[in-house]
Amino acid sequence: MHHDYIGKVIDLTHPEKNIIHNMTNEQARALLKSGDPEAVQKIDGQFALVSVEGKVIRLARSIGRPLRYFIAKRTEGPNLVVAERIDTIFDYLKSEGIDDQYHPSYTRMAPAHYVTTIHLLGCPDPNPVYERFFTPERNKYPMDDIGKLGTLYMSALYEEIKKWLKNRATTGPIGVSFSAGVDSGSVFLLTYHALLELGESPSRLKAFTLSVDGGGEDVRQARQFLEKVKLGLFLEEIEVSSDDLDWKKAIRIVEDYKPLDIQAATMNVALLEGIRQRYPDWKFLLDGDGGDENLKDYPIEENPELTIKSVLNNLMLYQEGWGVDSMKHSMTYSGGLSRGHVRTSAPADMLGFEGFSPYTLPKVIEVAEGIPFIELTDWDHEKLYALKGAIVARGVKAITGVDMPVFPKRRFQHGAVEMQGFRKLFPEKDITYRRAFQDMYEQLS
Repeated sequence: MHHDYIGKVIDLTHPEKNIIHNMTNEQARALLKSGDPEAVQKIDGQFALVSVEGKVIRLARSIGRPLRYFIAKRTEGPNLVVAERIDTIFDYLKSEGIDDQYHPSYTRMAPAHYVTTIHLLGCPDPNPVYERFFTPERNKYPMDDIGKLGTLYMSALYEEIKKWLKNRATTGPIGVSFSAGVDSGSVFLLTYHALLELGESPSRLKAFTLSVDGGGEDVRQARQFLEKVKLGLFLEEIEVSSDDLDWKKAIRIVEDYKPLDIQAATMNVALLEGIRQRYPDWKFLLDGDGGDENLKDYPIEENPELTIKSVLNNLMLYQEGWGVDSMKHSMTYSGGLSRGHVRTSAPADMLGFEGFSPYTLPKVIEVAEGIPFIELTDWDHEKLYALKGAIVARGVKAITGVDMPVFPKRRFQHGAVEMQGFRKLFPEKDITYRRAFQDMYEQLS
């Protein structure tokens, strides 16, 4: 006898968290339902979308919004559960009494910049199909003027910040997670300038800097940065004790185990908890996450899998990882910043903030990918690392008239605490983080 399977879709996402400037959520979902990736590219903003048409489910997201799914099996047919978090899926399955099918590694992350199409057909359900909706052209700009490149890049970032201020953060205070590095420094200065241009009071703005046990290079750097641009009154230092840092707690929040991301998330949680304790009603936060990825500013020497040729020859390598067709692509986590952005977004979400990372938006990434990195660096590591500060500072100067201080690159987790203290706070071995993540779900099940 033929059994007519009935596919069931449970959408546990939060469309109200989308930041779409040129259409409603319903209109965006209609574009996704059309099945045309070029139509999805028209959506301007930050989003995680789900469309259902019979047994065909389509998912699409930008970097700033996570989107996960899991297919459970029922007698009457497959049950697709879509959510932003692993634990949300787990809780649903428990409520339905079908969590015995579950393991966190069985969940799947929809990769950023793709339409993910799933057909609920029964046993076995076929693999999802991925179709790009965002493919920026690489190396399209001439290399004759760093200043022009900087102006193009920072203008794209500036427009995204202005749209956010006009359409989303229309009232109330605004904070910037501020280490005074190139990324958070540029976001702060452009936001300050945008508030003035829009006729808003810059007193809405604060630069929040984390200091652990009263130390860390970031807080010293933040003071120096803001004093140089004569905006020192905007600095607010959030001081915490090293006893308050809990990397296992960060693992629970971000639902991942990659050491660098967990270390950054641990500091981010401490910063945001400090802000929340001081300001119970604070809502809007900006950050510079994505800036390193866009201008390929990571120490290649620290990763044995990378060479400068792989970094410069692969489209959006740091944003997306090795790509959905690669053996290295994780279906559970996606890759690159498509995976790693939870170090920023999840702590903000958990603590009741609405975070915004303008560097992660497609229109900003599109300009970054158009920069002719190979011609500008001639495959030289040091030239690549110096390029980011030069491009961004020139662009900030062109837009704001301010000479932005540029300091050597330093990871957030290294700048918030003295290095001697850092080594005592975090495990040395990667496997320790992975085991803590696995233990978390064994305790819950």
